[in-house]
Amino acid sequence: MDFGTLGRAKFDDPLFTAKGERRAHVALTALETLWFNTGTLCNITCQNCYIESSPRNDRLAYLSLDDVRSYLDEIRADKLPVRMIGFTGGEPFMNAAMPAILEETLERGFEVLVLTNAMRPMMRHQKALRRLQAAHGGLLRFRVSLDDHRPDIHDAERGKGSFAKAMEGLRFLSREGFQVEIAGRRLGKEPDHLARAGYKALFQAEGIAINCDDPVQLVIFPEMSPEADPPEITEACWGILHKSPEDVMCATSRMVVRRKGEDRPKVVACTLIAYDERFEMGSTLAEASAPVALNHRYCATFCVLGGAACGTTKG
Repeated sequence: MDFGTLGRAKFDDPLFTAKGERRAHVALTALETLWFNTGTLCNITCQNCYIESSPRNDRLAYLSLDDVRSYLDEIRADKLPVRMIGFTGGEPFMNAAMPAILEETLERGFEVLVLTNAMRPMMRHQKALRRLQAAHGGLLRFRVSLDDHRPDIHDAERGKGSFAKAMEGLRFLSREGFQVEIAGRRLGKEPDHLARAGYKALFQAEGIAINCDDPVQLVIFPEMSPEADPPEITEACWGILHKSPEDVMCATSRMVVRRKGEDRPKVVACTLIAYDERFEMGSTLAEASAPVALNHRYCATFCVLGGAACGTTKG
């Protein structure tokens, strides 16, 4: 049966595409990375933020230290193979509990990756961050959002003066010996090699030690637009694209969120799809082990066709 003739919308049905083809699914091979969205509030409003973070958006409430502890306890109790804990937002350092959350996570021996814009909220915690660096520096990494190596392009996305403030934070992190990575975006429409050359020249001039040829130290993400119209991913696409379901990040990761007004956190399939309740998988990591249907446009534009992933462990 051609399900498209029934008026089915793209990315609507978890089993079939709009054309009636079997939709691709991704099984959880091993939970290696657990993300926490610490809350969607942010100190700035970007022009094209995939999660619509802003100083007013609190659709995802702040996670507490106890929230995080409960999942770290589950990892330990069930001997799950989690190696890395990631923190994203919003801006994670808008959450006042962030230093305590980092300390708890690092003391348990996890590799930790924090996604931050490195602006004023992070800089308010310099003393606490220095303590964490001294005690756990080998486990702690920061991925700083720097949308482009040119200030005017970055500021057009994030607001006037944001590039200079981010660079101040980057200089602090580099000076103090933190492990630093950069998250760029394809806003400038440059080929990859030219973008990397531009970042390299910037960081050399600033004395910031980042290997711009390393795809982990400098990640340049594909753009994600809610208005984009990518093709749906079918079971046949794996062979056509020469890709494996195991290459997609939901094969090895999940994310914890707390929705505003709810009494407990939930686990969702993906860092990119925080609001769509079709991707909500339960309140525990055990409940969140089911396969994920790739029935969202971000599954196509970012993960399968874009070939991107939000987090990479060090090895």
